Amino acid sequence: MAICITGVAGFVGCNLAERFLAHGHKLVGLDNFSRGSMANLKKASSSPLFLLDNVEMSDLKAYSAAIARMSAREPISEVWHMAANSDIPAGVKDVSTDFRDTFMTTFNTLEVMKEFGIPVLAFASSSAIYGDLKGAPMYEDTGPLFPVSNYGAMKLASEAVISAALESWLKRAFIFRFPNVVGTPATHGALLDFVRKLKRTSDNLSVLGNGTQQKSYLHVDELIDAMLFIRDRAEDRLNYFNIGAEDAGVTVKFMAEEVVANVSPGASITYGEGNKGWLGDVPRFVYSLDKLRALGWHPKLSSAEAVRLAVRQIAAQEMDR
Repeated sequence: MAICITGVAGFVGCNLAERFLAHGHKLVGLDNFSRGSMANLKKASSSPLFLLDNVEMSDLKAYSAAIARMSAREPISEVWHMAANSDIPAGVKDVSTDFRDTFMTTFNTLEVMKEFGIPVLAFASSSAIYGDLKGAPMYEDTGPLFPVSNYGAMKLASEAVISAALESWLKRAFIFRFPNVVGTPATHGALLDFVRKLKRTSDNLSVLGNGTQQKSYLHVDELIDAMLFIRDRAEDRLNYFNIGAEDAGVTVKFMAEEVVANVSPGASITYGEGNKGWLGDVPRFVYSLDKLRALGWHPKLSSAEAVRLAVRQIAAQEMDR
């Protein structure tokens, strides 16, 4: 039996693939390569345990055909659905982006799982489902939920259709509510933007917003540790967890200063106005991790430590390009 990862060529997907392969699992990877790249799969693609297909998952007919091809070679036991639009501002500019790449890929994943009798789904959700709680702790049972971005709205809608599928045919589901995740191979995010800006203009870093935005950051290695821990330990039919660092996070100002210190020491930093970097941004959020702690998992790195490690990794990544 094989595990299927959608969005396998993306940031989280490729790291998850390497972890599964290192543990000896057979793996099916699907991606449309709109944001991910084959370079991210260099290590995974060298494994005889890995099968890859380029498919547009918002196209149900193409998606079903891909799963049919893969299942003929190796039956699939569970799907880890990581595919989504990862660019929140792009989803604000064009609302069809998140409907197509975030919601419809989830809806179609459930359709093909039902068609081929795949019983277990693991889903990458987001803190964006909670909306802007003005710094109040976000608990898994917080509600009502009012997302402020199309991305968050489509992630919340995805959770809803997963819940509905559990009522009728899906056997088990794991919903992982991601924080801000950092590390490599970086494909988007503030740290990558800052590094690339300094490569273009080494004497000044321009930052969206006033730098006071403050959020929790988790390194991608620890995110995967947490997801696998939950998969192995949680016993409910529907398992949903916040995942993050055990602190109040770090500010954008802290992140900008760390990038400058590592990439272009002495460069000045120019901040914008207001505490939002873009429309749909949540300037401050704090996860409650009580449920994850009760299950027995704790991160090793603080938000600051995760950011510092990721800055070094991303700087090295961009030096090679």
